[in-house]
Amino acid sequence: MHDILAPRRSASLVALFGWLALAFAAAAVGSIASANAASFYRQLVLPGWAPPAWLFAPVWSALYLLMGVSAWLVWRERGLHGARSTRVALTLFVAQLVVNALWSWLFFAWQRGALAMLDIIILWGLIVAMVVAFWRISPRAGALQLPYLAWVSFASALTWACWQQNPQLLG
Repeated sequence: MHDILAPRRSASLVALFGWLALAFAAAAVGSIASANAASFYRQLVLPGWAPPAWLFAPVWSALYLLMGVSAWLVWRERGLHGARSTRVALTLFVAQLVVNALWSWLFFAWQRGALAMLDIIILWGLIVAMVVAFWRISPRAGALQLPYLAWVSFASALTWACWQQNPQLLG
């Protein structure tokens, strides 16, 4: 017997890969700016609680995976042409990806500490708004964003500390 749900499942799988591709595309844009991040990071005066440089890649990879899955859960719940709340939630998702990618350019490529700090504050606010919007549609999708919010909260403190302790490098 033909599975009448097969086309729907394959469309959902394609959508999952699409949301993951979008999340990892933002990661790729940010990683271009971070090409020399490890050597720049070693030059910085870091607070004692700063993680080692090698930790960032696996953490961010896991976070981008969670971001993509979370967006897919929201999409799967209502689709792109669903309720206004879904469009708002997914627009917040895309907006935070753009602001996220911009941070790497501001901090690592252009070494603009004040602008990187402003960017991460905006990013944090977008993530909070996205978590709330996602949670209303799919609590599981909202919950999947909480590690991202926690990491960006930590990264905000680290950005501030680096900017304050390295005015000669992050002017």
